[in-house]
Amino acid sequence: MHLEIRNLFKHFPTPQGPLLVLKNINLHVESGEFVCVVGASGSGKSTLLRLVAGLDLPSSGSIAVDGATVTGPGADRGMVFQRYTLYPWLTVQKNVEFGLKLQGVAAAARREQASYFLEVVGLTEFATTLPKELSGGMKQRVAIARALACQPKILLMDEPFGALDVQTKETMQQFLLELWQRTHCTILQITHDVEEAVFLAQRIYALSARPGEIECEYQIELPGDRDYRLKRQSQFQSYVAEIMDLLRGQTNVEATAIALVS
Repeated sequence: MHLEIRNLFKHFPTPQGPLLVLKNINLHVESGEFVCVVGASGSGKSTLLRLVAGLDLPSSGSIAVDGATVTGPGADRGMVFQRYTLYPWLTVQKNVEFGLKLQGVAAAARREQASYFLEVVGLTEFATTLPKELSGGMKQRVAIARALACQPKILLMDEPFGALDVQTKETMQQFLLELWQRTHCTILQITHDVEEAVFLAQRIYALSARPGEIECEYQIELPGDRDYRLKRQSQFQSYVAEIMDLLRGQTNVEATAIALVS
């Protein structure tokens, strides 16, 4: 799997003229990698992920998966949103089967595949449960299982833990890391949480304030087997501090510019 984004620009029309949101984005994700994109609010992170998912189109530039240009949603890309987007009238099992059903997979095969991924995310015993009976972390596990069941080439995650409390969030970060190591799936995740990005990712792209432009790329040289104790180590804290300083500098520059204009 190879995701390649080249010279990507995105603007939106406004009454005052085009609003440039993303500027000259160039990035790549290789098979089996876990890559995070971080940036301040308004830097275009979610817009970037929507473009990769094919939910919107770039104003210019290109996005390709294994050489095929992205022109819309496709089974080669699985999407997990911040909100769980589960169907409340379907059981956990049926929610995980849903994408497979849309793909025309036979009933027996989709039951088997969905059951496998429910086992992977540790929710087999909740297969007949409705989403309203699950905790927030469990709902997000179902959403991840549903995305993985369709066997995408790359899993796209839009701040998947942003709606969770701190303790559940840390538990889900550990879960996702172990899931990635177990399944060897390819993940591109956006987050505003720098500590989360350093804990999870092998590489991090930092976006500038609007218009979002890649300010820096970080190779995270930390042990593959990570748990919460890693966050206490000086190397981990050094990565977090360096990226936070970069983002704080952008925020200060933007605030100064706004003040001058005002």
